[in-house]
Amino acid sequence: MIKKVLKGLLVVICMITIFYFSSDNGDRSSYKSDNVILEVSSFFGVHHLSKQEKDVLIDTFVVPVRKTAHFAIYFILGITVVSFFREFSIPIRKLLLLSIFLAFLYACSDEIHQLFVPGRSGQFIDVLLDTCGASVGVGLYVLLFRKKIKEVPCE
Repeated sequence: MIKKVLKGLLVVICMITIFYFSSDNGDRSSYKSDNVILEVSSFFGVHHLSKQEKDVLIDTFVVPVRKTAHFAIYFILGITVVSFFREFSIPIRKLLLLSIFLAFLYACSDEIHQLFVPGRSGQFIDVLLDTCGASVGVGLYVLLFRKKIKEVPCE
């Protein structure tokens, strides 16, 4: 019972984290993305850039950074969701589909939420990317724990 509660809590924490990032207005969200790009470039030894060079660097990497963030957070959501559902006696096929479907629904709700945040927009391509991230997370989880996942007969 405690395992179910803890795993369920991890799902909720992941969803709250996604909601938190999606609640940032357009300027705040861009500021965070831009800072990630500048910090990573600094880590790799790119220092003392002019304003124009920083702008070019940001323009070059802003889309990959933002899309990678989408994929990564939903990858984690997929893992937490499938881990939670594994606590119930669900056939593996249903376990996979249910986990991915829940992540898809949450991605849809997240993009709808962004329609109401100033400077943000909901994009169906992000729903697809989020669902792909969750699917990879679910698939990796099942692959790694396939021997521990009991095959329950389909109903």
